Amino acid sequence: MGKKTEDKNGKHKNSQSKIRLLEETASKNLLTKKGDDKTAIWIKNKHLVYEIELKKLQIELMKLQSSLKISGERVLAIFEGRDAAGKGGTIKRIIAHLNPRHTRVVALTKPNETELTQWYFQRYVTHLPSASEIVIFDRSWYNRAMVEPVMGFCTDEQNKRFLKDVPMVEEMLVKDGIKLFKFYFSVSKNIQNERFESRKDDPLKQFKISPVDNLAQEYWDDYSIRKFQMLSETNRTMAPWTIIRSDNKKLARINCMKFILSRMDYEGKLPEKEFTLDPKIIISGIDELKHMEDNLMHPEKLHG
Repeated sequence: MGKKTEDKNGKHKNSQSKIRLLEETASKNLLTKKGDDKTAIWIKNKHLVYEIELKKLQIELMKLQSSLKISGERVLAIFEGRDAAGKGGTIKRIIAHLNPRHTRVVALTKPNETELTQWYFQRYVTHLPSASEIVIFDRSWYNRAMVEPVMGFCTDEQNKRFLKDVPMVEEMLVKDGIKLFKFYFSVSKNIQNERFESRKDDPLKQFKISPVDNLAQEYWDDYSIRKFQMLSETNRTMAPWTIIRSDNKKLARINCMKFILSRMDYEGKLPEKEFTLDPKIIISGIDELKHMEDNLMHPEKLHG
């Protein structure tokens, strides 16, 4: 047993981290027979259903990648959202079994002195997909729409110029043949705070802890305003936003993968009914804007 400590409410908690089964452990051992060297572990049925569904969709992604190698199509997926919204976990599941030679995840650090003098989009352009590639931006040029203006890392003029320029940039990419996906992961304020707290006790999540975490909660309303501005200016027919409600991480991952697969044609694709989306998880950019407009005077009703 781990050492007992007291949390901020004075309640005792065990300092030993909860042991979690690796994904697919349950589904792989579902038919394992009882033995003296085996230990029975109970899991919720919904977790088992999730593992089976996840594997099915990962196989479909592998089929998609095989077709891309032949067609030469290019895929670019942008993942945006608040901190702890589940972007990284979803990306991890998407690329888990894909060939890394044709799959890249781009997560740029803050620009250096040289990059600060360049055209804003310049450092992103070098990472755009080539033929047969799937490229995922774990945060993207949309830093200038939310994080930078909220944290004071850009001027109002730079922010406004970006919001006017980015639809034209994305239109050029789409017209050039790049299949563009724009996902915004929407997490509620309470769930975001719970995830921040869980990082403190999990040694495997220590790299995620950041001084910005507390500011994400403090500036919650500021981020909401910037999100509304971003959607208003950049949700276009050729490059629409797809909002993913991510309070439930597993449902968010499954539905994100289904969305991508449902929008692509490839050899050996399962029937379309296999990619039916949950309307409570997948929200169009237009519907999200309407939701925000209807609740501008009631911020407590707004999603993240």
